[in-house]
Amino acid sequence: MYDSYGLYVGGAWTSGSGRADVMSPVTELAVGTVPTASHHDTNSALDAAASALEPLRAMGGFARADAMHKVADEMARRTEEAVEVISTETGKPLAQSGREWGLATDQFRWFAEEARRVYGRIIESRVPNGRFEVFREAVGIVGAFTAWNFPAALPARKLAPALAAACPVVLRPSSQTPGVAMVMIDCVRAGNLPDGAVNLVVGSTSDTYAPIMSDPRVRKVSLTGSTKVGQQMIRDAAETVKKVSMELGGNAPLIVYEDADLQMALDMSVPTKFANCGQVCVAPDRFFVHASLYEQFVDGFVDRASKIKLGDGLAPDTEMGPLISRARLEEVDGIVSAATAAGATLAYGGQRAATFNTGHFYEPTVLLGIADDMAVFAEENFGPIAAITSFGEDDEALARANSSTMGLSAYAFTSSPARARRTVDTLKSGMVGINSFALAASEAPFGGTNFSGLGREGGVEGIEDYLDTKLAQIVV
Repeated sequence: MYDSYGLYVGGAWTSGSGRADVMSPVTELAVGTVPTASHHDTNSALDAAASALEPLRAMGGFARADAMHKVADEMARRTEEAVEVISTETGKPLAQSGREWGLATDQFRWFAEEARRVYGRIIESRVPNGRFEVFREAVGIVGAFTAWNFPAALPARKLAPALAAACPVVLRPSSQTPGVAMVMIDCVRAGNLPDGAVNLVVGSTSDTYAPIMSDPRVRKVSLTGSTKVGQQMIRDAAETVKKVSMELGGNAPLIVYEDADLQMALDMSVPTKFANCGQVCVAPDRFFVHASLYEQFVDGFVDRASKIKLGDGLAPDTEMGPLISRARLEEVDGIVSAATAAGATLAYGGQRAATFNTGHFYEPTVLLGIADDMAVFAEENFGPIAAITSFGEDDEALARANSSTMGLSAYAFTSSPARARRTVDTLKSGMVGINSFALAASEAPFGGTNFSGLGREGGVEGIEDYLDTKLAQIVV
């Protein structure tokens, strides 16, 4: 599929300077070979982006909005194609891939309208016959780096606000899942934006990341990735004083209070935990269940987990696909082994799925007898592992939930409005769901605090990091 696309530089698909295999997590065979960029290719993309700065800004917000709606229309038309690519590269079920592409499409529609609303303001001046005018202007070229686990939603969260703000973009998607980003860029062509407004490079860190980060023309970088990579990006961005925004790791707590609707909590938390084989930064990892509900919750959780159908994401009845790679499979297996060696009890799963001869399939896993300092609890597991413990008092649950250095998402189930309000006020997290896991929406700001990142994607806040503020004092 990759030969139809390639790298995208200055308004045209190019073949790149190298090739790399993209591996299926289901068959462990190459899906195809993707063109890769050299250092020179990435510099060409940066030059193309620089040439688009003034033409993109000159379009004006209303024209950019119209263009972005055309992009969204094209994305909607090509849904079936994109969904198949997502499931092929990631192994995630078709239904999940469909929801992701829908979210990506909606990002362009939302930010199309935000392009019309990049307002300034007038401030009365103390100087006679004077006034302050506040302008919002495009920050400049954007370097966008995305992870493999949501290969459509993550690029869209960066491309859409950047284009709305009139910022040309050089996108570097994960080399593990580059195909759907290529489909998306091809859809962007329907908007007839200036050549160079969007560019795509795939390749090694030295050939893609390094030239983007060192180029002073790049004024902002946006990352979805690990905390370790984010910390390095902050250091690298400091050299040329780039703006940074990033969504990093999570280690989400889930509190099930004594007054929770137990069946609702189970029915919602099990599919959420095991979506995308647990490879979701906002997935609940640490389960705190009130002692009065603990045994019922565990029994219900294990029963539901045991019924999840594993398989190829392209099969219509699959509910959970594989982990992305052999390395990730071994890491998850190591996390479970270390937890049981430290005293945790395996209630279900805990091994590679024996019914598959190929693929990185791991059973939905439930661990009990968890101590808060165990690595499976203290660190993000990023896999199909639910670590469940009990608590007695609300203060205890909230304090333990807040013990992580991460702060991306947090959840609780309760029927008490007062308890819900206190939970939202107390939890140290960028996003909190009460009786809900639905945090990702184009109209809502998505992002974390502490070691989970900087800035927000989505909502009216999502365009802010792509704009500079200019002040003029005018005396006439």
